[in-house]
Amino acid sequence: MEKPSRELSIGEILSLTLNLYLSKFLQFFLPFLIAGTITGLSTYAIMSSFPLPKQPIATAPFEELFEWLVALLTTAITIGVLSALVTWIVTTPTTGIVTKCASDQIEKGTSNLGASINFTIPKLPSLLIAQFITGILTAIGLLLFFIPSIIIAIMFSLIIPAIIIEQKGVFESLGRSRRLVSNRWLKTFALLLIVGTILGTVIGIVNLLTLPLNTTYPNISFLIINIAFSFVAPISPIAITYLYYAMVAREIPPPPPPPF
Repeated sequence: MEKPSRELSIGEILSLTLNLYLSKFLQFFLPFLIAGTITGLSTYAIMSSFPLPKQPIATAPFEELFEWLVALLTTAITIGVLSALVTWIVTTPTTGIVTKCASDQIEKGTSNLGASINFTIPKLPSLLIAQFITGILTAIGLLLFFIPSIIIAIMFSLIIPAIIIEQKGVFESLGRSRRLVSNRWLKTFALLLIVGTILGTVIGIVNLLTLPLNTTYPNISFLIINIAFSFVAPISPIAITYLYYAMVAREIPPPPPPPF
């Protein structure tokens, strides 16, 4: 692997991402396998602790239907908030670790999982806070008819590489990411869309395959989905790391023309 010296196309980023992932499969896969197992078990525990209320019959009194709806919304919001917190706390450092592994592999041609973990631990406050701010802004964007959330996701897509590779602080990483993707919004969106489609397709397929299990083992599909997702999850941070280097290479001024 070699550090990009020029801006890469989307096809080049995806090709390099897959090549790097396959060449160091276990190093990238293991952190997400552990994270997926923790997230899946936590989600299973949350869903089991907060079962959805039983739906009343259609002819039930309005008061009973209203109470059921309130209970349903309260339970759903509780599950959603707790699951989001677990995902944020577990996935953020995992993404930072994999980003560090990818960066070392790209810059040095070698990487070490243990060293990447030790490097990432002191960066956890910045990573968690920056991701939290991005998540809140994205959620607000969703309430404003979806488009703003896409803009925010694009704008702050490179905050983790900025923190891990450039060792920026929370707000510095937000500004740095915005500058790096400037004038490349469509390209960044296209890459995020392709990667998101790959990940979403895997989740959808596994979800369909695990539906029969919910009859006998309620909520077990969440654990299976998270573990299966671990196989493709590293594609995202590796691709984002390559995108970061491609955007940094774009900042380097071209060499002066040779003298006549």
